[in-house]
Amino acid sequence: MKLIVAGASGYVATEIIRQSLSISKITSVVALARGPVPSPSNLDPTADASKLHCVVIESYDFYPDDVKAQLVGADACIWTVAITPNKAWGLDFVEVLRVCHDYALIGLENIVAAQDQGRMDGTEPLRFLYMSAAGAERDPRRRPLLDGRYLLMRGETENRILAFAAEHKGKVEVCVAKPGFVTVSGQYLRTIFATIFYHVFSLPRIDLRECVTAMLHEVIQGFSKEPLENEDLVKIGRQKLHSDRR
Repeated sequence: MKLIVAGASGYVATEIIRQSLSISKITSVVALARGPVPSPSNLDPTADASKLHCVVIESYDFYPDDVKAQLVGADACIWTVAITPNKAWGLDFVEVLRVCHDYALIGLENIVAAQDQGRMDGTEPLRFLYMSAAGAERDPRRRPLLDGRYLLMRGETENRILAFAAEHKGKVEVCVAKPGFVTVSGQYLRTIFATIFYHVFSLPRIDLRECVTAMLHEVIQGFSKEPLENEDLVKIGRQKLHSDRR
């Protein structure tokens, strides 16, 4: 499997790359980012760092031919490019919309188009997993009380991505992952914030390792449901980690 990780320099993407390099079914990891992406420093002993290939893109709204050529033959993509809610508060919403909405749609279109160059009869559709956010609302009539404009925008992005997949059946399968506050064992300040957000705003939380394990399992094995809510990711991630320890 050739896996594209879009937004590869980010927090979650780094863990996706780290785990992917230890999964035998994944033979190539394309790290798509705006700058060089080094191999994670905390790789497992079973990891094969030679599988990592960095593809630098100047902007996620333009895919030159040399970039698209390196995306040909992909089996799956995990899209993590976004501005998180806590960072979005201090930014112009036009910029938030561009990064979270426009980039995702342009990226999906170009990644699918790249597969057409090498597509053969019987080729499985590209699996595209879009990492959204817990609480993202697809129904514009239901405005969330907290971060309403942001969550409606993320929900509309989900709608547009799913609509694109419906228009390109046989070429791409789409699933949306909606994790809550992502925590890491040992990062106590982050855990404290996650606890506060859970009790004050009912925002669920998920361990980074479990979240990534679940998303990788889904793109490798096939999407079990859509969307993947936070509780789904927790369940899948824990079950997979438990089975791997046996």
